[in-house]
Amino acid sequence: MSDEPAPDAERDAVLAALSPVVDGVAATFGPVCEVVLHDYRRPERSVVAVAGSVTGRTAGGAMSEIGMRVLARGDEARDELNYVTRTDDGTLLKSSTMVLRDSTGAVFGALCVNLDVTAVDRAHALLGALAGTAGLPADPPATTFGDDIDAVVDAIVDAHPLRRDTSWAALDRAQRLELFRDLDGRGVFAVRRSVEHVANRLGISRASAYHYLSQARAATGPAADTP
Repeated sequence: MSDEPAPDAERDAVLAALSPVVDGVAATFGPVCEVVLHDYRRPERSVVAVAGSVTGRTAGGAMSEIGMRVLARGDEARDELNYVTRTDDGTLLKSSTMVLRDSTGAVFGALCVNLDVTAVDRAHALLGALAGTAGLPADPPATTFGDDIDAVVDAIVDAHPLRRDTSWAALDRAQRLELFRDLDGRGVFAVRRSVEHVANRLGISRASAYHYLSQARAATGPAADTP
């Protein structure tokens, strides 16, 4: 009998050990900080523990599109540190996503830290204006956070450049394949029943959605396994 721990038991132990860390880090940084522990084995309810309320998520909630991107990269995923994003309501965040691996190197979750730096950014802009050195700030990308995975998928589909200003019917075959290839690369189809949900969002049949996904993957290979 092997002395090596079963993968799920080992992963459960890591998550259990990190749960107290979530509260400790959030308490250290105060009300501007949110810490979220994710279990990617269940994308639709990946939030195992959360402390702070910067994005308003709760335990049992879904991963964000950032988590989907990590999930799509699989074991090739790397930590993403100190990136800037903003929520739908304009809150500016400085965030870090640190992937969790088991003893085989397989990625199974993430520890995420979000800091609300909106007030800091405004103060910086004010000081720059007073000093006459203010420039035009880069507009950070928006990220949808929420407990509902369908809302996250909807936001990704609706914000895609190929969908934002036109309809599915106006896209030619190459653009439709590009859309499905990009959504796949962002981890959208790693979520259970997401193909059907995307089909409904685009106003097409499930058969058409599976056809375009199959054709997109035939050209590039699967970005993530579809449950």
